[in-house]
Amino acid sequence: MVGVKITVNDDGTLNVPDFPVIPFIEGDGTGPDIWKAARLVMDGAVAKAYKGKKGIKWLEILAGEKAFSKTGKWLPEETLMSIKEHVIAIKGPMTTPVGKGIRSVNVSLRQKLDLFSCVRPVKYIESVPSPMKNPEKVDMVIFRENTEDVYAGIEWEAGSEGADKIRSFLEYNMGVYLPKDAGIGIKSISEKNSKRLVASAIAYAVENGIPSVTLMHKGNIMKFTEGAFSKWGYEVAKEKFKDKTITEQELFDKYKGERPEGKIVIKDRIADMLFQQVLLRPEEYRVIATPNLNGDYLSDAIAAQVGGLGMAPGANIGDACAVFEATHGTAPKYAGKDMVNPGSLLLSGAMMLDYMGWKEASGLIRVGLQSTIKDGIVTYDLARQIKGAKEVRCSEFAVAIVNRIGEL
Repeated sequence: MVGVKITVNDDGTLNVPDFPVIPFIEGDGTGPDIWKAARLVMDGAVAKAYKGKKGIKWLEILAGEKAFSKTGKWLPEETLMSIKEHVIAIKGPMTTPVGKGIRSVNVSLRQKLDLFSCVRPVKYIESVPSPMKNPEKVDMVIFRENTEDVYAGIEWEAGSEGADKIRSFLEYNMGVYLPKDAGIGIKSISEKNSKRLVASAIAYAVENGIPSVTLMHKGNIMKFTEGAFSKWGYEVAKEKFKDKTITEQELFDKYKGERPEGKIVIKDRIADMLFQQVLLRPEEYRVIATPNLNGDYLSDAIAAQVGGLGMAPGANIGDACAVFEATHGTAPKYAGKDMVNPGSLLLSGAMMLDYMGWKEASGLIRVGLQSTIKDGIVTYDLARQIKGAKEVRCSEFAVAIVNRIGEL
């Protein structure tokens, strides 16, 4: 069958053909290894779920080291255009060039495609080693604003002309004094970007029947950036979800702490306190909306509670397109050795299938992965932690998952 492009309808919903063309970026370092494994499982799950009536037509596009070696560019314009044209893409881990090229391929993708929402579901998979006593209580989705905050990369090196100009401006015009040897960065958080991020988090909670959305911020100190993020989050809840949400204050003042049926509680927590809460009372936090840097820290920390980034999926989603990705690094010392755990990219693929509405296939991936790990067939990172486990290669792990999917 000839592949057909996914399109976006006027109401923002997707029109997904039976044989969509989906671009992929292998990734750097261990990217090719985990991509081959993940693709094998995704194709196997789709074939099992739809018995040939649906299938994915994969299209390779270039970014990172492979793109640089072939085109001299870390992120070619053709790659950006292809993602826009095909609406959905998936990628392996990318190298961040040190001292050369663009600041970060990942950050550039998010900014150039306006992928404003980094969505990171974190849920425990049975039998995966965890430092927690009750990791099964961890079932959270982090919505991290993806385009601004300090990650916008607006900064000047200490001693540079730019830093001197900013420092002089602040001193003479604002009465703010900085050390002469200070590097300077700008942290911007806007109403528009904050509101659309929080709105996407609330919409997810509404769609999935989740009881609360927590706004994470450090507004007690950074009152006009992170404090504003929290304020704007409450505002957009009233503006767009008035009939579906109540504040935590209203929960106790009007409803004596008993959440009314069908209502989502909007609450906020100071960032440092929330890091404690997700350890001590993880079951109370199901959807968390956060500015960029906080979200980066929190999503990795919560992933550690369920066994690490090797089992943590992620996606960067905007109004026009979405890129699903492995959430870990490239691990170059293991490149080409067929050793690493493909779980992060595989679960991101399941997320992608959910996004497409192909939930029968995504469900098979999750069940097949769970069954394989429970049977003690795992890659080296898990094998060294699970007593009696059988250590297999990355490709063999994928085959074991496909075999279990076939038996379902």
